[in-house]
Amino acid sequence: MRYGIEVVTLGACAAPRSVVALAQAAEAAGWDGLFVWDHLGFVWGAPSADPWVTLAAAAQATRRLRRGTAVTPLPRRRPQVLASTVATLDLLSGGRVIFGAGLGGVPREFTAFGESADARQRAQRLDEGWSCWSGCGRASR
Repeated sequence: MRYGIEVVTLGACAAPRSVVALAQAAEAAGWDGLFVWDHLGFVWGAPSADPWVTLAAAAQATRRLRRGTAVTPLPRRRPQVLASTVATLDLLSGGRVIFGAGLGGVPREFTAFGESADARQRAQRLDEGWSCWSGCGRASR
């Protein structure tokens, strides 16, 4: 069995340096993974950090800890750009990235930018994005 910590990268933990410090402490304590939220907290008025930049910083500060998001809402991302980002982080971290994708659960993170919050439409976009992402991700490595 492996153990990981999940960091809510909102508010005080929106500062990437705080997450890096948590990653270093988790690795020193023997934890196996670090997972951060992929939310646009600023839409609801909370400071938030970009998960991929934060994970890149943590990758450089640790040697063994695996990392990823606690599910990335693929319908909110451009799949080809995300595939490149994840593949680059995986190379940077020596193969320590775990990728999880989902629909996204906060409708306001879509509607604030004129996108539909309809779950069926998001599911369609997830399926389309996954098809692209899986092909793009292999090509990026």
